[in-house]
Amino acid sequence: LTEMDGFEGNTGIIIIAATNRPDVLDSALLRPGRFDRQVSVDLPSYKGRLGILEVHARNKKLDADVSLETIARRTPGFSGAELANMLNEAAILTARRRKDAITLLEVDDAIDRVTTGMTLTPLLDSKKKRLIAYHEAGHALLMTLLKNSDPLNKVTIIPRSGGIGGFAQQTFNEEMIDSGLYTRSWLLDRITIALGGRAAEQEVFGDAEITVGASNDIQVVANLAREMVTRYGMSDLGPFALESHNQEVFLGRDLMSRSEYSDEVATRVDHQVRDIATRCYAEACRILRDHRELLDRIVDMLLEQETIDGEQFRKLVAQYVELPEKQLTTATTS
Repeated sequence: LTEMDGFEGNTGIIIIAATNRPDVLDSALLRPGRFDRQVSVDLPSYKGRLGILEVHARNKKLDADVSLETIARRTPGFSGAELANMLNEAAILTARRRKDAITLLEVDDAIDRVTTGMTLTPLLDSKKKRLIAYHEAGHALLMTLLKNSDPLNKVTIIPRSGGIGGFAQQTFNEEMIDSGLYTRSWLLDRITIALGGRAAEQEVFGDAEITVGASNDIQVVANLAREMVTRYGMSDLGPFALESHNQEVFLGRDLMSRSEYSDEVATRVDHQVRDIATRCYAEACRILRDHRELLDRIVDMLLEQETIDGEQFRKLVAQYVELPEKQLTTATTS
């Protein structure tokens, strides 16, 4: 550290370090003349992803229908390592299928493998498969009907490694993801969508048949609802923050996390979080109940095809109900 202050004759040497926890760095490291300049390296934007894909696609043969621009638009939130891994997975799948070039099918399967895991053997026609179909159809239908939701990309009931029985995948708005400017209506619809699987289970099979398959969804709901109350000021408690961004315990810091508000306020926070989750769950149940015939039709198609892409799904829904105008616009520009 003493030789980093610039008093020696080694001014031509630049020392670079990297960390993903700048908040826990000792102040002695950050004094002028030491690590006094911080450069935040975020996940790549569209142009960055396109450049990374061009580098890793140089030694791979792509089919004429494969567009790197399209892949870059489909992968917001991917890191450079994930993009490289995705192309490598696509190349492996191409070799296994004895094809001469990587096609769109291999790219789609590779993206799914990177994000959700390896494909497992499809379930036999059984009660479990039908229950999973209703669960995922509940998510997908809410993604399509809610006005402020991002459009559905695909829904599938083919299981994946890691205990995933199926998934409903959205095409997120890249500008909003990069900027982090989430609206209150978008967050509420996001919570409603997350509760759609459990709501479908309850509406179709009853309280006694609700499964633990919605455990991850419920965790997402709890985190989003609490952040709306304690960080974003989007509740009846008022427009002020009650918690800081990072509450994790880390080496060199307090072993016990400190509450930043009183027990009385904590109780009110819990009530607000519960109120948001309860209202969104009631809304999810109402929408699925009102469109039960459509829900049953979607499940029948899922059991037959096992995977439905977003465009086919929206055509089916449009036969029963008028789609939100914003949803159609977003789906067209994606």
